[in-house]
Amino acid sequence: MASSLTCTGVIWALLSFLCAATSCVGFFMPYWLWGSQLGKPVSFGTFRRCSYPVHDEVRQTMVMVEECGRYASFLGCGLLLLVALTALMGCCVSELISRTVGRVAGGIQFLGGLLIGAGCALYPLGWDSEEVQQTCGYISGQFDLGKCEIGWAYYCTGAGAAAAILLCTWLACFSGKKQKQYPY
Repeated sequence: MASSLTCTGVIWALLSFLCAATSCVGFFMPYWLWGSQLGKPVSFGTFRRCSYPVHDEVRQTMVMVEECGRYASFLGCGLLLLVALTALMGCCVSELISRTVGRVAGGIQFLGGLLIGAGCALYPLGWDSEEVQQTCGYISGQFDLGKCEIGWAYYCTGAGAAAAILLCTWLACFSGKKQKQYPY
């Protein structure tokens, strides 16, 4: 099987895929923030909230719906996935990844990781929203969790983005083989 990647490039391709998968799983899971409301566990993510109160018209009381509801920056995850899949294809296709293409791919990974990292860094700005305050106690605010705690998905997303920025970007510079010069 012909490959356009160096040994470092194969490691880069596999690590790129792991970083993209880790970031995407963490990004889309509703376990960024944990708390409780009406005695039931509640979790938040970037797109979903699991367990939320609704008014029961029959009993005239608030009850907890124990399912996940969707909220009404996918771009970073998309960029990491694009580069990871291209890198994995480079393991099987000769002359797909040159040194220049590897460096450009590394730059795209850096941008994707930066976007995801910025999303993680800005997420605490929303902790003063009404929904979070209901769950975390009305003492929560921006960068102050109150009675809640950060969940595993937040750490998973941040770790994937950090590895993409720090490791994958560097490995991408050494991933492609030197192109053959064809005299035309």
